[in-house]
Amino acid sequence: MDAIRECCAGLDVHNKTVVAFILNGPLDHTPQKQISTFGTTTRELLRLQDWLIANQCQAVAMESTGVLWKPVWNVLESTCDIVLANARTIKNIPGRKTDMNDAFWIAKLHRCGLVQASVVLPEQLRDLRDWTRYRVKMVQAITAEKNRIHKLLQDGNIKLSSFITDVFGVSGRLLLEQLMDGEVLDEEQLRGLVKTKLKKKVPELMEALNGRVRRHHREMMRLHWDHLLYLEKQIEQVEARIESKLAPYAEELEWLDSIPGIERNTAAAIFAELGPEVHQRFETEEQLTSWAGVSPGNKESAGRKSKTKCLPGNKFLKRALTQAAWANEKSSNRIGQHFRRVRKRRGDKKACVATAHLLIKIIYSLMKNRSGYEEKDVPESTSKEKALAYYLKQIEKLGLTVQVTSPETS
Repeated sequence: MDAIRECCAGLDVHNKTVVAFILNGPLDHTPQKQISTFGTTTRELLRLQDWLIANQCQAVAMESTGVLWKPVWNVLESTCDIVLANARTIKNIPGRKTDMNDAFWIAKLHRCGLVQASVVLPEQLRDLRDWTRYRVKMVQAITAEKNRIHKLLQDGNIKLSSFITDVFGVSGRLLLEQLMDGEVLDEEQLRGLVKTKLKKKVPELMEALNGRVRRHHREMMRLHWDHLLYLEKQIEQVEARIESKLAPYAEELEWLDSIPGIERNTAAAIFAELGPEVHQRFETEEQLTSWAGVSPGNKESAGRKSKTKCLPGNKFLKRALTQAAWANEKSSNRIGQHFRRVRKRRGDKKACVATAHLLIKIIYSLMKNRSGYEEKDVPESTSKEKALAYYLKQIEKLGLTVQVTSPETS
């Protein structure tokens, strides 16, 4: 392997220690080797920084070991040109694994330019990413609390979900409050609590509320309810913080929000994972789709292609894209047409990933051209038209011609 760097370092990062290996010397000669071990406290990482500066080493490579690489990155970012590598792509041959050998292998690969850099956004965008990812976790926690309350209602034979579409809507919440307080409602009281069309269902709701609710159910439900209200209040604060951090990128958010199926929160989650200037981090849209984990995998041997899954990719970005893809399931735009066209042949899940693949390509184009989404008029062909086109093509292969007329004109 040809060397392209005269001086570089490889870091093997652990929870308590960082093993640093420096290779220094002319490109056409065997480099000199220096190795040292440091701790992971701030003081020790600053000592690592001074050691690299003393050896005039700015090119540094390390693997992304969980979250352990982050403190090292934060300290060395200002003085070194750091490359963060996917551990899967720089894995050494097994058999003689030591910390020194791992650091030497990373340094050797980096000296030859064989370490592919991972995408690491600037600090302010990394902070935004933490907020958007935490919002997803809070939404999941809210859903979990709602499911626990549903379970208690069923255990107490309270059948509100049979007559109310959203038990946690305005009317449902008022009824749950009365239920947790142990109140016994008559029809007039119930009619004053429910809203809109539910007033027509008062007799059915009276029957649904006639269950076997014990003190145990009310106490457990109150705990879940208080936690649910707390989470809803917290998520409002998180969303306010996200909006404040997105203020400098209002134009980019408008571009993403203009795409069908992508609403404000989804646009914020996608932007937090990609950042601005996507075309500078990814030269082609194929690289971006592969990094996002929505690009078809390749598995070919001896001329035969086998089925394989997509690459893992960025799971947070993939979640947001697939959510937007499902939102276009029944839409009449070209994204919805693409979803339904693939679903006929491959099923729902593959259609969802294929539509997410289309969405990330649209996002790449919008961010590169700095413009909003414009719908193209793409007529959706029917199965009858496809069958006709297929048979006409087969007839042309036989050297024949045929004239097609509809029953109305014949």
